[in-house]
Amino acid sequence: MKKITPKVICAWIKQREDESNKGDYGRVLLIGGNERLGGAIIMAAQGAIYSGAGLVTVATHPVNRSALHARLPEAMCLDFNDTDYLMEVLPQFDTILIGPGLGVNETAGQLLEIVCEYAHAEQRVVIDGDGITLYASQNFKKPDATLIFTPHRKEWERLTHMETENLDDMKNQDFATDFDAIVVLKDHRTRVYIGEDIWQNIYGTPAMATGGMGDTLAGMIAGLLGQLEKPKHAVLTAVFLHSYIGETLAKKKYVVLPTEVAEQIPYYLKKFSETDDNPY
Repeated sequence: MKKITPKVICAWIKQREDESNKGDYGRVLLIGGNERLGGAIIMAAQGAIYSGAGLVTVATHPVNRSALHARLPEAMCLDFNDTDYLMEVLPQFDTILIGPGLGVNETAGQLLEIVCEYAHAEQRVVIDGDGITLYASQNFKKPDATLIFTPHRKEWERLTHMETENLDDMKNQDFATDFDAIVVLKDHRTRVYIGEDIWQNIYGTPAMATGGMGDTLAGMIAGLLGQLEKPKHAVLTAVFLHSYIGETLAKKKYVVLPTEVAEQIPYYLKKFSETDDNPY
């Protein structure tokens, strides 16, 4: 098992080229946030934008538009009920995240079906939260894209149809292989299953046990996928930064909020981009 350490991450986060523009840093589509759970997709969008994604578009229930733009004027917004338009623009994005606050009703199922059917091989698809529950409960086509699941323990049980106590690292890795996916299994010490490798996060704190923390992580993964050289690098960097920032903030805070983690991402990306050694 490999450890996700600052030294590993420093090698992957590079300073930006002088001659570059927003199109060089990823076009990300986030799908989620029904009429009751708009905060989830807004936190995911914040994670993506603050991680440096060049262009972020949020497909959500129209009731969330004002809150999204008040919080994140950098994000563009689509009505996720306009499925014809969504199918039209879907191929334009590098990365698609679906699931935060999506719900599990018929509309949610239609949206996941569109992503699974129309995502192409050059894209990356991150399935989180309600998206995982839906994917586990129905016979969806596996997307042609690079696939990433970000389950907590209960969502992993739904996806594997096995109880947690019957799952160990080898079985988890076998399932990740069967799904042909990268799996980020969120826990006290999150583990990431990538091909033949198992990576363990060494940071994290109970101060982060707050609703929305997973939405922020999913957004960070989506935001970094268009910037780092390999999907593996983006996933591991997001997992590391998410917990490292949370643990750092927890030195002075009893509770760390997801939005507080997101706000610190640009500062830590800057620090880690300026050295190939472990500065911490």
